[in-house]
Amino acid sequence: MKVQGRHYRPIWLDDDGWRVRIIDQTRLPFAFEVAVLESSEDAARAIRDMLVRGAPLIGVTAAYGMALAMREDPSDLWLGQAHERLMRTRPTAINLRWALDDMRMRLRGLAPGERAEAAYARAAELADEDVEINRLIGRHGLALIEAAAARKGGPVNILTHCNAGWLATCDWGTATSPIYQAHDAGIPVHVWVDETRPRNQGGHLTAWELHNHGVPHTVVVDNAGGHLMQHGDVDLCFVGTDRVTATGDVCNKIGTYLKALAAKDNGVPFYVCLPSPTIDWTVRDGVAEIPIEERAAAEVTHVTGLTDEGEVIRTRVVSPGSLASNPAFDVTPGRLVTGLVTERGVTEATGSGLLRLFPERAA
Repeated sequence: MKVQGRHYRPIWLDDDGWRVRIIDQTRLPFAFEVAVLESSEDAARAIRDMLVRGAPLIGVTAAYGMALAMREDPSDLWLGQAHERLMRTRPTAINLRWALDDMRMRLRGLAPGERAEAAYARAAELADEDVEINRLIGRHGLALIEAAAARKGGPVNILTHCNAGWLATCDWGTATSPIYQAHDAGIPVHVWVDETRPRNQGGHLTAWELHNHGVPHTVVVDNAGGHLMQHGDVDLCFVGTDRVTATGDVCNKIGTYLKALAAKDNGVPFYVCLPSPTIDWTVRDGVAEIPIEERAAAEVTHVTGLTDEGEVIRTRVVSPGSLASNPAFDVTPGRLVTGLVTERGVTEATGSGLLRLFPERAA
């Protein structure tokens, strides 16, 4: 996707062939800055402190973290320690574990002197694979938007939650990929963008993305979604996910469950867009089995914004002395999901639906 007319991915290799560059998402939307990762610890910090975020991008960043680790020390000991350290950064997004396990498995069978080059090559493959997966998700989701446009005969209003855009992946995004492809095809779309407290990724990131690409959109507070649906102002909901169970339960940014409830009550189709590495085939009950990350209370008590004078400041918005809780994700049961949009097509959010698309997982 483009920033001020120039194509970017959120992560890429430096010209020197080993350092890793990322868009620092903690600086958006008020400043566009590129950070450089020179060590596996840099990669771990970038994931932990959310310079990069979004399940697919976290996985690819972790893969490059393993490549940086092998450049530091290609020994078996350091391979295991780097895997463990990167695994601890974010507990909920399954892509992190998937990418790290893939890298470790491939590198274990190589001689130490071969590992760094192989690690960089595999990390680049994972990035390219993610781009293609997201393009295909967009193609299948585009058909849903086309059908809605044909029924309505006017602009399609799509509500999304948090940021499942190209900043959360290696390009296109998941929930935004159908939107971008519809817009590029000339289909009139309008996006309701949830601000997404506490970190405001919708207002900060999704809105920034859509603005740069020229997609019509309106930012609303998190709790406006139900009201918009009641008044017929939402035709479709598209959200992303950090983990989907083998039975179709969906773990995504906190507040997704409430949007799904409102959509169900108002008869609004609610779709979850996901790449197959986000499916955790080892988990069947999302509420009981998926670990929910509890982040710092300061994300709730404080916000970052731009003053009218152009100064970026961080300010407290909660009464001093009050406690704050900050669960980062919630689980939406599959029964509330109209369909799962994957690179292989659209299916119902059930175990049998997923297996129809991924029959190789039946065992």
